[in-house]
Amino acid sequence: MFSYILYGFVWLISFLPFRVLYLVADLNYLLLYYVIHYRRKVVRTNLCNSFPEKSLREIKAIERKYYKHLADLSIELYKLWHMSEGSIRKRCVFKNTELPQSYFDEGKSVIGVLGHYGNWEWMSSYSLWETGADFLALYKPIRDKVTDRMMKQIRSRFGAVLVAKDDTLRVIARYRSENRLFLAGFIGDQTPNGRNLNFWTRFLNQDTPVLLGTERIARKYNIPVVSVCMRKVKRGYYEVEFVDVCANPSELPQGKLTEMHTRLLESFIQEEPEFWLWSHKRWKHKRVEN
Repeated sequence: MFSYILYGFVWLISFLPFRVLYLVADLNYLLLYYVIHYRRKVVRTNLCNSFPEKSLREIKAIERKYYKHLADLSIELYKLWHMSEGSIRKRCVFKNTELPQSYFDEGKSVIGVLGHYGNWEWMSSYSLWETGADFLALYKPIRDKVTDRMMKQIRSRFGAVLVAKDDTLRVIARYRSENRLFLAGFIGDQTPNGRNLNFWTRFLNQDTPVLLGTERIARKYNIPVVSVCMRKVKRGYYEVEFVDVCANPSELPQGKLTEMHTRLLESFIQEEPEFWLWSHKRWKHKRVEN
């Protein structure tokens, strides 16, 4: 019953104009940060460990900006359900699209690696930019069927093709066999489970496990890889920049591609740290030396 209530509530509020929704976000920020203290300890620890050179005053300033951004993200996700094409194209602008387009023109599909940075959910509007390729949005299905259906409707609003994580290899193989082009969005900062702690690197001054799935698929099919940075220009407005990573991943030694896209994400975060998902328990696994 709760799922149906949530579905109806989100459907209704997604019709509200941004000026009203951002008033709701302001209230949510106050509740999350000052009243509920939502994951405050996790965020503070992550920031302090990532930026040991910063004073506590600087850390707290980033922390407050982050919670304001987090409050905005929730309403921006739901608003996606009933935004017009004109509105999303104005609010989420894709720059240097000629980079992935150059690969499409060569008959090559592309893997785009992004992190939980900026507003990654609005990346689904890439399908509107007339590229001649499908945008494959990888996602983790939600157990609750009603909520899962709601999120699928929101995320596919502007033509993104949703692909369950476990189906990624099968779908990419099918696209290749049918000679269909795609840009597949891989999240590069997911936390591996305990069975997949196979690759470690230094990320934001900490030993960090990184999933090798992106690299394995890119190297298997020699799919060009680009990094995706979504910068927040101002409230409710983002710019997406594509950065070339590697045109021929199969030529790289194992681990090199993962290291390359991780370094790029790290540089984006260091530039404007308040726009990364600091409440995510990114470092819950500790490296064990043999």
